[in-house]
This record gives sequence, structure tokens and C-alpha cells, in this order.
Amino acid sequence: MKTMMFAAAMVVATPALADARVGAPAPAFTATAADGKTVRLADLRGKTVVLEWTNAGCPFVRAHYDSGNMQATQAAAQKAGAVWLTTNSGAPGKQGHVDGAGARAQLAADKATPSAYLLDADGAIGNAYGAKTTPHIFVINPAGTLAYAGAINDRPTADQGDARAGTNYATGAVKAVVAGKAPDPATTKPYGCSVKYR
Repeated sequence: MKTMMFAAAMVVATPALADARVGAPAPAFTATAADGKTVRLADLRGKTVVLEWTNAGCPFVRAHYDSGNMQATQAAAQKAGAVWLTTNSGAPGKQGHVDGAGARAQLAADKATPSAYLLDADGAIGNAYGAKTTPHIFVINPAGTLAYAGAINDRPTADQGDARAGTNYATGAVKAVVAGKAPDPATTKPYGCSVKYR
């Protein structure tokens, strides 16, 4: 069952977060989605929430989307009851930056159906979470606590075969949280392109 969609150089980094820390309350945010609607983390209390940092010009992101792995991961999370928020912190003039129309066009091209696509051009959400790479995944439990931060899987390459293979940390983290358990691992090294902040 799909949730409602709101029209909405390689870096391997350690998950050293800004204000966000696994086991602590997830930083609150209010964001504008690609369809112009407002998304507030506070309004999602009681749900499992996934934040996925994206940049359609990044080859690591492309591997996950062109292989269908990201869409399948999103769908599995949503089927489990999670809210999936694709987030773009690319600044204007930087690789991957999109406005609402551009984000909606990219979702259509990729046949992706996140719950919402958040526009974070000023980098406020990305900096609050310490998002380092695209992709970079964060999972928040229904109590509002950050439960997982890191890579989507254990294959840090831009190869489509690797995107579909190996251990999917994002799926594992969502399954654990939905079952009322702590993800294991709770942190991993994110990989991909650097987030193109201002």
C-alpha cells in the first residue's frame, strides 16, 4: 500500500552529525515540499520517518535510482507504514539543485513515489542532521528519536549491480523500528557525492 505522495568527487564520511545523534531526539524541521505543501516533523509523531538525501546528478544516487533499488526501498518502507521524505539540500547554482517543478519532473522520470520531496536549498535541514552525502539515510522512530544514520547499503560504489546487492541498511533499520527494536547497526558510514551546500 503506497502512502499519499506530496507533489512533492566521492565522499566516504563518518556519521559525525551536527545536532542529530542516534538515540537523541531528531531535530525538528518545517519544510516546503515540491508541491508547495508544508511538511512538519512534529506532525509525523507516531510514525516511522525516513529522510533520504538526494542529488539526481550524483552517480551514486543514479545507481540506486536507475537500478530501481531506491524506489523499491521507498516502497518497502511505505508498505511497512513509514513516511519517506526525499530531501534535496543542493544550493542554487550547485549540482542537483531543483525547484518544485524540477523535483516533480525528476520524480516522474525516476518513477519514484516518496511521501514527499523536501526542498532544502538553504541547507537548514541538512545541516541540522549533518547530512554529508547523497544518498544519506536517517530513520526516526515513532517517539521522535533518531534511530539510524548512515548509508543505504554496504556496497559503497556507483555500480547498479552493487546498488541492488548486499545488505540494505535502510530497509533493515525501518523493519527494526517498526518492530519496536533498535536497528543493528544504528550507524554506518554514508557514501556518495558530497551534499552541495551553499
